[in-house]
Amino acid sequence: MITVSIVTYKTNLEELSRCLQSLTSSLISQIYVIDNSHQQYIADFCQQYANVEYIGSDNVGYGAGHNQALRQVLDSDKKYHLVLNSDVYFEPSVLEKICRYMDENSDVGQLIPNTIYPNGDLQYVCRLLPTPVNLIFRRFMPKMIAKVFDHRFLLKDYDRGKAMDIPFLLGSFMFFRIDCFHKVGLFDENIFMYMEDIDITRRIHKYYKTLFWPYVTIVHAHKAESYKNKKMLRTHIKSAVKYFNKWGWLFDKERTRWNAQVMSAIERELELSSVKNKNMIISQKMAID
Repeated sequence: MITVSIVTYKTNLEELSRCLQSLTSSLISQIYVIDNSHQQYIADFCQQYANVEYIGSDNVGYGAGHNQALRQVLDSDKKYHLVLNSDVYFEPSVLEKICRYMDENSDVGQLIPNTIYPNGDLQYVCRLLPTPVNLIFRRFMPKMIAKVFDHRFLLKDYDRGKAMDIPFLLGSFMFFRIDCFHKVGLFDENIFMYMEDIDITRRIHKYYKTLFWPYVTIVHAHKAESYKNKKMLRTHIKSAVKYFNKWGWLFDKERTRWNAQVMSAIERELELSSVKNKNMIISQKMAID
């Protein structure tokens, strides 16, 4: 029922092994490891797994790497495909719970679960569609000003105890309904790395729900390489330029409309929560009196 693709690049085998240990569910039929560094030690490692197919590749980029696996499953009888980072791990039962939910909700095209760092801190994996300020110019702002922009962009006021339909889901764990690709196409191979998740999520969001689903949890040992490595920072900025050239820099009607819908939904939840808290306090006072 499920196929999985993992793109590697000179990846540590301990990291990859931990990731593959998460993929023991009987629902998984095939795992594709697309190695953009074409390393023999990764090819040798993959041979010990019966359902892992190694694909040696040039460094074509993250989305283009996953496309090599997706082209093999598009016309198969498989229902779901998981795009996964090698630094993600979780309990195997997570996929069974997600599948059950997706089977019952055919309007959901893509899903990401609650995601934490290895130390247990929350990772903000659902976000507003970005503006150039969020992705490029904030890096050069004073920290206090950047924090204000980040708070809204990362939806820090959103109570992540409830599912929500959001047009940008982080690409570390992208659980797709395969039929979606027939309608929207595969990853945009003009985007080398970092922006391909935003691009494909918003394309799917036009036709399906793209959900943050908090009822299971995964761990993502996120390294944020573009904040530490100047080469990766340049790659991130180049991809951002291509993304904004495609969708619009200042004028992006879809971004404006969808972001407003998300913020409106969060504000309604905050108001409801405030009313519930007030009613609870009143009830407690009445009980004491």
